[in-house]
Amino acid sequence: MTEKKYFGTDGIRGRASEHPITPEFMVRLGRAIGRVFADGERPIVLIGKDTRISGYMLESALEAGLLAAGADVRLLGPMPTPAVAHLTRALGANAGIVISASHNPYYDNGIKLFSAQGEKLDDDVELAIERELDAVPGPPPNGRIGKAVRVDDAAQRYLAFCLGTAPGLDLRGRKIVLDCANGATYHVAPKLFGDLGADVAAIGVEPDGMNINASCGATDLRALQASVREMNADLGIAFDGDGDRVQMIDAAGGIVDGDDLLYILALDRHRRGELTGPIVGTLMTNYGLERALADLGVEFLRADVGDRYVLQLLKQRGGVLGGEASGHLLCMDRVSTGDGMVAALLVLDALQRLGMNLAEARSGLQRAKQTTVNIPVAGGAALVARADVQRALARVRDTLRGRGRVVLRPSGTEPLVRVTVEGESATEIDALARALADAVRSASAQAA
Repeated sequence: MTEKKYFGTDGIRGRASEHPITPEFMVRLGRAIGRVFADGERPIVLIGKDTRISGYMLESALEAGLLAAGADVRLLGPMPTPAVAHLTRALGANAGIVISASHNPYYDNGIKLFSAQGEKLDDDVELAIERELDAVPGPPPNGRIGKAVRVDDAAQRYLAFCLGTAPGLDLRGRKIVLDCANGATYHVAPKLFGDLGADVAAIGVEPDGMNINASCGATDLRALQASVREMNADLGIAFDGDGDRVQMIDAAGGIVDGDDLLYILALDRHRRGELTGPIVGTLMTNYGLERALADLGVEFLRADVGDRYVLQLLKQRGGVLGGEASGHLLCMDRVSTGDGMVAALLVLDALQRLGMNLAEARSGLQRAKQTTVNIPVAGGAALVARADVQRALARVRDTLRGRGRVVLRPSGTEPLVRVTVEGESATEIDALARALADAVRSASAQAA
């Protein structure tokens, strides 16, 4: 397959106002998207965004490019990424765009694209957009510029959809703390859980354009842990800046991550005899989840890191449940993409049926000890492929054979190489992870 120039693991991402996240590029990108999805007709493209200050600038530029290509634009305003995916499908649009850098700091931004089915774009469509980016701009394919309108009831439509995914859920008597990361769920998540009867306390609901993901949300759970303890809440729920990730906190303040939540969902469906196909995780999924599912007699498969690859493997093998420790959870019989709010509802629904709290429901998952080292280096893929690094990797694998696991991979979204080692002894895996990280650093120094 031809290597992509702009699209990474999850759309296009970078520092706002630096190439390619500039207004000039976004005008070209909007025009390219409009032309690719035209197909001889007048396409409809939805645009949503999170709460970053740069979102307004990029929204205007994308809108201009799409209109110039003859596409009609529907503006959703600040909305979670999965809401845009759902509304793209529900409103019969040709494509949906989310302006977001997900869990990154406010100074980053990017775009994610969804197909008419509300799914991440296939590689061939992304490549077609990149080819169109380099083409000479022409008149709109349909001979007319497009029209933009706002969808005033976008939030209500999405909330109705979320409520429909767990129709038997009743949260009366539950005290829940929500951390919305000062991001896209700030105005919809408190209403959703309140409408289900929960006593809701919300933090991270005062976005100012620059505090998204700042010491809050699914990537920094300390504030939520403290709030759950201080308020004697039953549990806490944290979303990331664009709402496609979820993490939870139990009543004692313990972190319940995506691996734990995936186990709870699988346990509930397995007990009901409604689990279809294998569970799909990634190369980074804790080895303990694989063992716990095996104890249930449930098949577990690993995909490359990234929810798009989990989705692909679920489709190939007829599965419905998958996800990552980061909190990207896929429930394919309910939603077409990772949805933090829906996943949280489904976990609470499972707890209601199981008659358990979070700590009890995840107790069957005994996690392997895990150490991850992030090495900030450029050219990660080339470094990982070097013979000396591969020899160091082989030595770690030989040491762990039958007792643990090692993963060495370049990040798909940041200039990092990640080393993850799992095993029974914390001292041993820490030493092995440091040794492999040192090999990567040495290779980087030699390549400089």
